[in-house]
Amino acid sequence: MSSVPEPADDRTQRERMLAGDWYVSDEELGEAQHRALVLADRYHRAWLADAPEARGLLAELLGGVGAETEVRPPLSVDYGSHVVLGERTFVNYHLTAADVAMITIGDDCQIGPNVQLLTPIHPPEPGPRRDKLERAEPIIIGDNVWLGGGATVLPGVTIGENSVIGASAVVTRDVPANVVAVGNPARVIREL
Repeated sequence: MSSVPEPADDRTQRERMLAGDWYVSDEELGEAQHRALVLADRYHRAWLADAPEARGLLAELLGGVGAETEVRPPLSVDYGSHVVLGERTFVNYHLTAADVAMITIGDDCQIGPNVQLLTPIHPPEPGPRRDKLERAEPIIIGDNVWLGGGATVLPGVTIGENSVIGASAVVTRDVPANVVAVGNPARVIREL
């Protein structure tokens, strides 16, 4: 399967990106990313100052933030608007959420420090990669999941409810509900 977009495709780069198709970042997407950087920085500063507007800035940055959810900065996102956090979820320092596609995190989750949720995919062929083509697949984290510190979740992965992903694990494929998975690539080592 070629990673070169159809020549007759007249959609905007944003429309291609949102459809999960190959696209190239352009000015519109660059402006959206800059907006996210500014909001993330403002959130970080407000959070450190214990300012009342911190929660509002987080809600403005992300696509959804559930009640009683806490996000400790710094938080790094591509767009922010493609990240939805459930209720009572705790996100520790230094989450990187490369949200070219949707990242959905359920209720009552624990996200350890330095976790990476990476939705972008780059073509393996050198030419299209040099041309900066990219696409993305969503990540879904079920309710009551614990992602240990430094865990990395790759594009298209779903992690089932109640599962635990060990520290520094690299999750390359779906993980069922109610299990512990560790390692690189992450493998299920026991049921809960």
